[in-house]
Amino acid sequence: MNSYETHEHDVLVIGAGGAGLRAAIEASAAGCSVALVCKSLLGKAHTVMAEGGMAASMANVDDRDNWKVHFADTMRGGQYLNNWVMAQHHAKEAPARVRELEAWGAVFDRTADGRILQRNFGGHRYPRLAHVGDRTGLEMIRTLQDYGVHRGIDVFMEMTVHTLLLDSGASDLGRSALRADTSSGMSARSADLPRVIGAFGYDRPRGQFRVWKARAVVLATGGIGKAFRITSNSWEYTGDGHALAYEAGADLMDMEFVQFHPTGMVWPPSVRGLLVTEGVRGEGGRLLNKDGKRFMFDDVPPLYRNQVATDAEEGWRYVTGDKNANRPPELLTRDHVARCINREVKAGRGSPHGGVYLDIAWIKEKLGGAAEAHIKKKLPSMYHQFHTLAGLDITKEPMEVGPTTHYVMGGVRVDGDTQMSTVPGLFAAGEVAAGLHGANRLGGNSLSDLVVFGKRAGEHAAAFAKEHGAGAVNPAQVEDAQRRALGPLERKTGENPYAIQHDLQGMMQDLVGIVRTEAEMTRALEGIKKLRERAASVAAPGSREYNPGWNTAIDLSNLLTVSEAVTRAALERKESRGAQFREDYPAKRDEYAAFNIVLRRGGVTDAMQVVREPLRPMPEELKKVIEENK
Repeated sequence: MNSYETHEHDVLVIGAGGAGLRAAIEASAAGCSVALVCKSLLGKAHTVMAEGGMAASMANVDDRDNWKVHFADTMRGGQYLNNWVMAQHHAKEAPARVRELEAWGAVFDRTADGRILQRNFGGHRYPRLAHVGDRTGLEMIRTLQDYGVHRGIDVFMEMTVHTLLLDSGASDLGRSALRADTSSGMSARSADLPRVIGAFGYDRPRGQFRVWKARAVVLATGGIGKAFRITSNSWEYTGDGHALAYEAGADLMDMEFVQFHPTGMVWPPSVRGLLVTEGVRGEGGRLLNKDGKRFMFDDVPPLYRNQVATDAEEGWRYVTGDKNANRPPELLTRDHVARCINREVKAGRGSPHGGVYLDIAWIKEKLGGAAEAHIKKKLPSMYHQFHTLAGLDITKEPMEVGPTTHYVMGGVRVDGDTQMSTVPGLFAAGEVAAGLHGANRLGGNSLSDLVVFGKRAGEHAAAFAKEHGAGAVNPAQVEDAQRRALGPLERKTGENPYAIQHDLQGMMQDLVGIVRTEAEMTRALEGIKKLRERAASVAAPGSREYNPGWNTAIDLSNLLTVSEAVTRAALERKESRGAQFREDYPAKRDEYAAFNIVLRRGGVTDAMQVVREPLRPMPEELKKVIEENK
């Protein structure tokens, strides 16, 4: 078979966004040699698209905020399907991670007395998001990258990881019975399962194969948005980490919960789905239908009724800092706002291009001549984005927005303390890991998630690496991975990978999108099966050098895996909860509040299995925290 270049490290981190960089920094600080592999160029990670801020209960703007309120908000937003261990760690540790970024050089916006400024965001009771205008993700990446580059980390850019390598002599993944791990509350694979000891992949420009040997591997690969037609996600988000973990034997969890961000651009078509930060609504932006009606006041969920303004005036007082006012309904959770927008469009009350209007220009009624400068200061990226791409001045005109596939709450099932998956030696952090967000993520929790659990994953991966030997790479597994990778290149004729990807994205958007039914999702499963058959004969003629068709052909397998996982989990959850809305089961059902849905390889055919995993009971003291912060 073809030759490959080998690299040896203690810890391999796959993905160089916020979670991957923070994990690499922590593992390096623990004295481990670290390889950081990224699919794009360093600094181009999708984290830069997280614009509004990072949630942390620093209480710099409202002194009533604390970790307990943040914990309660996160659990309520996740409909209590969250891993409460992770939610507690996140709420407690996020402020320290923000201050750490500041110490490493992040330049946050400031209050009048010099503290880190925090803004309002959907689902958060108090202004909680530390931010840098509307470019917070970019500042996070810049800071972590500048700090990490001096830590001795070996960076491999423009690389695709194709297969995770398992300890030699254990080709069978051993779908053995689960054991209860009482220390973490997570059912884990039996101890005799092979551990992950590295990865096989290739460099994208030249197509040269690589093997990274490592004692521990951290997945930080982000999400799955490119499985859908309309998405805010960048091209890298093809579910690589989810599929890598699944193929290695790890559990996936909560895959039915795909978040459709309420506000993506809808015009022009070339930028449809591009994110419009929730910060616009946090600064007072209001949602209007074609008749000019502020429709969000018409539908406030009972769970939030005591936290939402009764009229527009109270909502304005909230966004300008009045502690006695409640939030405007535009700052309800993303799943709810997205469904309300979808309802208006379907009812014929949408904007000309199939969305609704998001209006921040109206604040001139409150701020007069200072409004334009205020908007440009608070939302510089949004002003530039609409001015450049849509020829629209958001200080004078409303934006047209609509739901866009944005985030997946589901991912690799991990231990809440260590971030290790159900496969030994395999860790996950950030969007690729499940647990923190439950059924729905609150805006701003993603950026703090990256650094809180990136740090934890790096720390525990380093500890694991120090406790275990290097393991032995099985040459047969590498040869098999090479054979599969080369398949599309060796076929002279076959399916076009772009055509299959296009068909998959359209099918997922139409049949497993924001509103779901059993009949449509059953059709989707049948469609995925047919697309797999087509993908088996995909062809990407030409050499391995600079061949985007080959890259797309390899991504297809991952996209099909995550699409099947989303669809099977959504079919199993016969209710509407959080980000999942079943038109045929529109209400929440008590029985479905007691478990997470887990997917794993198994059975005689090694097919995808669906398992209901009972929730770990929450301690009474945390139940009390939630009750006290309703």
